[in-house]
Amino acid sequence: MKADKIRQMETGEIQTQAKDGLEQMFRLRFQLRMGQTDGIKKVRDLRKDRARQLTILRERELAGGAAPAPPAAKAASKPAAKPAAKKAAKPAAKKAVKPAAKKAVKPAAKKEK
Repeated sequence: MKADKIRQMETGEIQTQAKDGLEQMFRLRFQLRMGQTDGIKKVRDLRKDRARQLTILRERELAGGAAPAPPAAKAASKPAAKPAAKKAAKPAAKKAVKPAAKKAVKPAAKKEK
């Protein structure tokens, strides 16, 4: 189904079609697993139609309510980055120095003549 046709429909009607499409996809996937059908194209088309329907529903939801702020406005409202001076003011963490581990040396075996 084309997006133009979906946009002409009412919201409730689109929601019922999206729900029906989900049920049809379930049945088709089940039949595919059982080997009863070879309708892979049907599943693909249903998935795309449902995506179009959900997209248009989301567009209507955003148009009806308050639209989210544009990304540029969000960036301006964030506080400035912390200055590097605070990082440098922290004392360096002291690391415990471990003494070098002594390896146990095995005495060389004496060769018998």
